[in-house]
Parts: sequence; structure tokens; C-alpha cells
Amino acid sequence: MEAHEGVKRKLTAILYADVAGYSRLTGDDEEGTHRLLSAYLDVITATIEKHSGRTVHFAGDAVLADFGSVVDALACAVEAQRELRKRNEGLPEERRLQFRIGLNLGDVIVDRDDIYGDGVNIAARLEGLAQPGGICISGGVYQQVKNKLELAYEFMGPQEVKNIAEPVPVFQVQLDPVAAGKRPDRGVRPPRWRSVALAAAVVLLVGAGAVAFWNFYPRSSAPPGIVASTSAPENAAPKLPGKPSIAILPFENMSDDPGQEHFSDGLTEDIITDLSQLEDLIVIARASVFTYKGKPVKVQQVARELGVQYVLEGSVRKSGDRVRITAQLVDGKTGHHLWAERYDRDLKDIFALQDEIAQKIRATLAGYAVKTAKGSAAGDRYEAIGTVVSVDPEKSRIVLDHEEIKDFMAPMVMSYMVTPATLLRGLAKGDKVRFTIDADKRVIVGIVPVGK
Repeated sequence: MEAHEGVKRKLTAILYADVAGYSRLTGDDEEGTHRLLSAYLDVITATIEKHSGRTVHFAGDAVLADFGSVVDALACAVEAQRELRKRNEGLPEERRLQFRIGLNLGDVIVDRDDIYGDGVNIAARLEGLAQPGGICISGGVYQQVKNKLELAYEFMGPQEVKNIAEPVPVFQVQLDPVAAGKRPDRGVRPPRWRSVALAAAVVLLVGAGAVAFWNFYPRSSAPPGIVASTSAPENAAPKLPGKPSIAILPFENMSDDPGQEHFSDGLTEDIITDLSQLEDLIVIARASVFTYKGKPVKVQQVARELGVQYVLEGSVRKSGDRVRITAQLVDGKTGHHLWAERYDRDLKDIFALQDEIAQKIRATLAGYAVKTAKGSAAGDRYEAIGTVVSVDPEKSRIVLDHEEIKDFMAPMVMSYMVTPATLLRGLAKGDKVRFTIDADKRVIVGIVPVGK
């Protein structure tokens, strides 16, 4: 396909950084968090400049930058994370401000000093896969840097990322220095215990026979982190948002006995298993959702990071032969409750109760699935309300408050082109606007002021 006339493109290394848990930190101490964020952003931007990079723009607690060299981009990310780690050491754990960083190598559109395209979206998605204080890189970046920096890398496998057709190979950068006197791992070498375990697993699987292997593992093409329905066609590949998708967060143990954790965890696992049997529902796997266990996170954050439309959260309180279970089904985009229920039952009814919860979730989502399908067919246009941060009529661009829109627009560029530019007339910083964005074209196609 030929490039459109007048569209400027370039191959560049893209760095996308965002703060983990920023909403919680701001809620605890708004002014203190803002001061700390400002200082840390200064560290990141100075490091970007030091490594010959360019800060493209800021969006609240996020930074987008590009580099002419992939090696420079990764060296910058590593140096920034190590410096921020040192600064965090003197702070209480609950007040530490940690960035996640994603790096990608991609061909992007350049327009008015900003960059657009799948290359940027992938970098943003890689950021979401990184651990707080960590770095994730794409396979393209890894191929360029694997023998050039004294670093080790862990292969996370091909990852499905939202709005990208093909799975992206992802590598996690090991930031800790290699032990003195040992040659750094310049490639991807699994730990010895992992190799031994893999060999043992192969022997057991062969002994059990190929038939048992295929019966045990569902043969669908579901992406990593998603439980595949065993009744789905062999080549079925769940697509978002064509099907409803849900993450079941670990149910919280409200009992006085910490030993009851296994009961609440078991309930979570059983509900995940029950729902994964439904062909019309995509369910995030246990390994992914249990990373949130015991952590104070917003439902919108979970939905954004896992790429789902709905989140189920709940609690379990066990006393003698009785159990009380609460469950809330939440819209991951708005944070609004779609359904909530409390159950007081005898333990002998627990399996029937699990089935009842699963059935209610399915019934609740049925109506929303129709709305989702209609919205997708309409061309992926999203409407929301946001606060104007800045307006540039000459460049036909607007910046909206990142915190208000990040939960459902994080993979997109936060400085938006507006067409026609006349929509920007009369708008000023601080205005509340209802806007409509065309996700395919990544432009705002409608703005209506709704006050201050």
C-alpha cells in the first residue's frame, strides 16, 4: 500500500512511560504526589535529552519520547529507572512513585511535531505489561540491542495487544546488575531450574501419551492470559470488543482467619473456570488476575491493563458452616456497577452458588454485548467528557486531562487532532467538553462545551 501524499513517516524507537497506581497516590496526597511527579518527570526528560532522544509530549503522568537509536532508547530507560529507584528508597513503600516503561521500534506518522500509528500504540501497551519500576521491550527492539548492552532479558512470549492484529513478542529487561565476575547474559537464557523443570515435564507428558496431552490443553488460538473455552472451535481467536470480556479479581478474604485465603482463592478459580466454558465470553486467566491480589487498584485501571470490558470483584466471609459472599459486576470503562448481590448460604450450597453467580453474570452481560456490537459496527467512535488542558487552533490540536480519559484511551496519543479545526473556537483551558473521537482515524470529530 502506498503512503498518502503529504504524509511524513519515519522509523523510530518509541519510549512510553506512565506511573503505576497514580490515581491511588493522588487520592492519598494530591499535592505531595504532584511535586514528586514533577521532580521525577524532570529526571526522565533530562535522561532522554542526555541519550539524544526527544520528548514528544506529556499527558498527565505519562511521557512519550522518540529516539533515532534503539540502543540509546533502552540505555535511557534503564538509567532513568535505576535513578528513580534510588530516589524511591528513601520514601515509605506506599508513597513510592514508580514508572512503567515500554519500548518499541516502529514506523510512525509525523505530524506537527507529534507521532502517531501502531508503533506508538504498541509502546503504550508494552508499558502496561511492565512491572512497576520495570521495562518491557518488543521483539524488534530486542533484536537490535541483545548483543549491544550489558543487560539480561526474559522472554514473556507473544502477547495479544488491543487494536493490533498480530501478537507482539515481548521481553522484560532485567535491571539488576549481573553478579561480579560473571559474564552478563547477552541473550535470553532461562534459569537452570526452569530448564530442568521443562525436561521433566516433557518426560511426563510423553509418558502420559499424546491423547492425554491434547485432552488436557484446549486447542484454541486464545491469546496468552486468556482462558480458552474448551467448546470453542479449534481456530477460534477471541477478538475485542466483538465479544464481552471479563476479569475476575481475586475475592477478598474478610474472615479473621488468614488460613481461609485458600477458600476465597478457590472460589475465584472456580468462577473463572465456570465462565471460561461459555463460548460467547472471553475470560482472563488466573495467572493474570492474581497479580492484583492484595493490591489497592481501581477497576478502570485493571480493565485498561488487561484489555477487558467488565470486572467482577467480591469478598468472602466464612464463619463455621456458613459463608457470606458479595459480588459486584463493574463496567471497566465507567466504573459503574451493573449488578451487585450478597449471598448468605450453608457451605453445602457453595457449588450451586458458584453456578448462580456465573449465570447472573452471563444474563447481565447479554444486553451489553448487543450494545457493544452495535458500537463496533458504528465505526469505533467513543464519546466522553473531559477537561481542556490546552488548545492550539493553529495546529488543530487539543490536550485533554489525562487522568479523566486514561482508563479507556491510554493506548492512543493524548494530544488529539481535531477536524474541523473550527470546533476549537471559543475553547479555553479548564473548559469541560463532551467530545467524540474516531478511534480508527485517531481524531476528534465533535466537541460540545458543557461548562467549567
